[in-house]
Amino acid sequence: MMSEALTSSFFVLASADTSLLSELTIFVLAVFLGFEVITKVPPTLHTPLMSGANAISGVTLVGALFCAQTHNVTLANILGFLAIAFATTNVVGGFMVTDRMLRMFGKKR
Repeated sequence: MMSEALTSSFFVLASADTSLLSELTIFVLAVFLGFEVITKVPPTLHTPLMSGANAISGVTLVGALFCAQTHNVTLANILGFLAIAFATTNVVGGFMVTDRMLRMFGKKR
């Protein structure tokens, strides 16, 4: 009876370790792939693409609002508030960079 419990708990721990290892592997591969893709983008396209990526942070804002909406102060509320602050900064900064870029390439007055 005791050996069966130990064996089953071993398999649960082993499967958790494999899951963590596979998730870390995917994360590391995504980092390398992202680096390779970003370094291949020409400078003339970099600013518009980053501006669009910053605008996608609006999705982060919606998720953060859901995390921060309860009245009880929990870790999720605190992280939600921080996510709202950082995502708002990211969105505003992205649009400011886009505006500056468009003014650089616009007609001279």
